[in-house]
Amino acid sequence: MAFFKKIIFFLFLIIFMSSCSVFKKSGSSNSKKVELSPREKLEVTSILIDAEKEKILGNYEKAASLFAKCITKDPNNGAAMYELARIFKQGKNYNNAVTLAKGAVKTDEKNEWYQIELADIYQQAKNYKEAIVIYNNLTKQHPENLDYFYDLATLYIYNNKFTDAIEIYNIIEKKSGLSEETSLQKHNIYIFLKKPLDAIKELQVLCDKYPRETKYLGYIADIYLKNKMLDKAFETYNKILAIDPGNAFVQLSLADYYKVKGDKDKSYEYIKQAFANPYLEIDTKMNILLQYYAITEVNSELKGQAFELAKILVETHPNEAKSHSIYGDYLYREKKYTDAINEFEKVLAIDSSKYVVWEQMLIISGETNDFKSMLDRSTRMIDLFPEQPLSYLFNGIANYEFKKYDKSVEVLNSGAKLVVENNALLLQFYTYLGDSYYRLKKNPESDEAFDKALEIDPKNSYILNNYSYYLSLRNEKLDKAEKMALKANDLNPNSASYEDTYAWVLFKAGKFEEAKKWIEKALTSGGNKSAVIVEHYGDILFKLDKNDLAIENWIKAKNLGKGSDLLEKKINDKKYYE
Repeated sequence: MAFFKKIIFFLFLIIFMSSCSVFKKSGSSNSKKVELSPREKLEVTSILIDAEKEKILGNYEKAASLFAKCITKDPNNGAAMYELARIFKQGKNYNNAVTLAKGAVKTDEKNEWYQIELADIYQQAKNYKEAIVIYNNLTKQHPENLDYFYDLATLYIYNNKFTDAIEIYNIIEKKSGLSEETSLQKHNIYIFLKKPLDAIKELQVLCDKYPRETKYLGYIADIYLKNKMLDKAFETYNKILAIDPGNAFVQLSLADYYKVKGDKDKSYEYIKQAFANPYLEIDTKMNILLQYYAITEVNSELKGQAFELAKILVETHPNEAKSHSIYGDYLYREKKYTDAINEFEKVLAIDSSKYVVWEQMLIISGETNDFKSMLDRSTRMIDLFPEQPLSYLFNGIANYEFKKYDKSVEVLNSGAKLVVENNALLLQFYTYLGDSYYRLKKNPESDEAFDKALEIDPKNSYILNNYSYYLSLRNEKLDKAEKMALKANDLNPNSASYEDTYAWVLFKAGKFEEAKKWIEKALTSGGNKSAVIVEHYGDILFKLDKNDLAIENWIKAKNLGKGSDLLEKKINDKKYYE
């Protein structure tokens, strides 16, 4: 807190100048205490009470000032030193906190709370050596209090005194008997010290005391396996199965055992057993499947196993959203969209609040051009997640595809307002707004949307192409259209559609020879199969007074499919029409 910095200097002056003799006087057991008159005692008590009130109210600066005032008036007031030390500790000013806490201890060396506070300050300051000294004293003063022994053992561990920690745990066991806590702590220390056999001995003690508890045998087997003592590990797993034949932990452990031995088939069989075991928590199975997912991204050999395990998961946990979700993810990756949708729908039947699943279903509807499902799902999502902009985008796209341009504009504008620090998403909104406004013949709004899109991504060839084409159709801003169309081709060369757009912009600008060069590029790039591009070729040829060739290409366009509404009239009248 900021106020700690403000009061440090002030308190330093009060305590270490006005009362600098406090700790000198209390430094030896023979020092005499300052005797206060009854009136002075009453005054100090009153100040102390006020200080406690301010501390409770959270007014630490005022409380600290009052505690310091108590010390000034009564240099032997351990309670005030104790409380002020705690305030300094809270502000991470450990040096002053230690000085005050030590002063409190010297006023009453048998006060446990003072000693504990001093030790805690040392510990927070990572001065474990001094904290250990205090807890050693506490264990001697209060040998019946096991908490002090546990704290002392913990401090030894922090100070990397592992052997000393084990000795303290042994003392605890002598006092209170064998316990899981002390044995497992010693086991953990031995593991850290890379003494596996000593760790096993500690666990064996627990096994002897609790012969029906298999988890200790599991820990032992794990140690054997990690230390390549495979026969011992296998023997221990069988001991567990003798007690608990359906133990899911052993099934997974045996999978690891056979994996280490190089028997992949046997390892996989035990994984399947574990997945079919309803008592193995689903999160453990999910983690295994997630590992499979990552591996099968680069190694397709294990895809069969992954799918089989996912199916087993769904069969074993049919009412868990997680199982259907991950199976759906696997199906989606393999482009099995119908099956993936079925799994995702099961997820939402269990829990409709899974936004990510709704989003995945929208993406699938986009990839399959299923605009009916896209419209239905995005409408539902807007009701469920009104603050999520993506559902508005998909809803706008679906309405656009169904030629409901007014609705598309309405929804897209609403969604765009929800986008926060996501220019890629905002770009999509502006792009579809530009297209939708164009369809509504709201040209200024369309141009504004495309301009905003290009501010975000000036090198977006799709927007450059469409925007320039729309301008050419309107015979507006042809210089701008020409620059954008050329840029689109520079960014994405050999695209028949983009080359056709540039040719058409040039045509509209009256640059017929240039237009002919670019339309012929478009034909070479595959545009010779497009009725629109071939018709454009005919239009350009007509303007170049090559009427027979123009009519020939108009007829080709008609045979290729649907051209413009004027194509038939051009052929019949042998004349170009705007």
